[in-house]
Amino acid sequence: MAEAARENDQPGRLELLSEALQSGRLQPVRRLVNSLTAQEIADLLESLPQAKRQLVWSLVDPEYDGEVLVHVNDEVRGTLIEDMDPEELVAATGSLDIDDLADIIEDLPETVVQEVLHSMDKENRERLEHVLTYDEDSAGGLMNPDMVTVRADVTLDVVLRYLRLRGELPEATDSLYVVDRGGRYMGWLPLAELLTRDPSKTVREVADATVQPIEANTAAAEVAKIFENHDLVSAPVVDEKGMLVGRITIDDVVDVIREEAEHSVLSMAGLDEDDDMFAPVVQSVGRRALWLGVNLLTALLAAWVIGLFEGTLQQVVALAVLMPIVASMGGIAGTQTLTLMVRGMALGQVGAGNTRALLAKEIAVGLVNGLLWAAVIAAVAGMWFDSLAIALIIAAAIAINLLAAALSGVVVPVVLRRLGVDPALAGGVVLTTVTDVIGFLSFLGLGTIFLLR
Repeated sequence: MAEAARENDQPGRLELLSEALQSGRLQPVRRLVNSLTAQEIADLLESLPQAKRQLVWSLVDPEYDGEVLVHVNDEVRGTLIEDMDPEELVAATGSLDIDDLADIIEDLPETVVQEVLHSMDKENRERLEHVLTYDEDSAGGLMNPDMVTVRADVTLDVVLRYLRLRGELPEATDSLYVVDRGGRYMGWLPLAELLTRDPSKTVREVADATVQPIEANTAAAEVAKIFENHDLVSAPVVDEKGMLVGRITIDDVVDVIREEAEHSVLSMAGLDEDDDMFAPVVQSVGRRALWLGVNLLTALLAAWVIGLFEGTLQQVVALAVLMPIVASMGGIAGTQTLTLMVRGMALGQVGAGNTRALLAKEIAVGLVNGLLWAAVIAAVAGMWFDSLAIALIIAAAIAINLLAAALSGVVVPVVLRRLGVDPALAGGVVLTTVTDVIGFLSFLGLGTIFLLR
């Protein structure tokens, strides 16, 4: 029972895999790996150091290779492709759907790309070329051109006979799409309606013409919101002329949601969701050095502000003891507001129409929290150092810094977005600098004015 439970969660699989690899018996590893889905194998490979990753990859059934390559992140995919023969790559990618092939084709060696294109028929080659004309993070980049279309003037019975002659449907098909003679989108025909309505009725009588298609240039994040708001399983995609060019299915949208979530979390630490967790040390050092350097500059700015009050700190040691409290409270309060703003922006809930109201609300929250915690900290500091002046000074500094934190938590991400900078990536660094500088400046400045007179 315990072993079965371990097989159903990622940490458990890693443990079982490590035990099997250490034993030197590869057959249990092969069975374990090939009992997983392509997505689960991809997650497992991303969780392994590079040496073990290559060994486990060699044990994956070749029929899963293409799907696994689609699901691993860009950097891990590159390392796996490097160790594959051209023949293996052609075999792995040749059976992929058009949309999946479009996702990874840029990572393949040129010789493999040419071989894959040569092996495709003219229609699929043109479909692939059409998908590649769109940005990968757009509806056109997500769509699969493989779909079933029907005309509005035929009966349901004719459609059913056509589907039987066809013999199979594209994966994840829940609806057929209705087009006119020129290929312009007119509506869709759910399979449930096709199977349950009177076969003598025409497609026009049964099809739903109210379902709006998604334009091919729509951003992937917006596509995910459309699916969420309308509870869609699939959706038609049209070009600027209204011509039906493909469809998006829920599995593609789930990938978008996951990537957006990873991007939001990792960007706040200055990292990239496509980075390999087990990349070489030198490579990882180089990536992280930039933001460590930026953080150092901001820390030096805060240190410079503290240095301006060196004389005050030498004479009033209590200020040095209490100083981290002011900066910490401001940093936490600002991060709370910043996180809400970044989330709201990602979900499309924050815009020009409500930013001012949100700013007023966060300032009110900052004011109430500032007064509340100023009173608490003042009481503690007053009893600790037996000084009413120090208690009042830190209370005032806390109130000022929490107000500044609320203000900057709203303003910083708005300004960064207008400058074309990802708020999730740079917002934390800028906000921490603001709250540190204002916190130290207000606390030490008030201390200098009222304690050294």
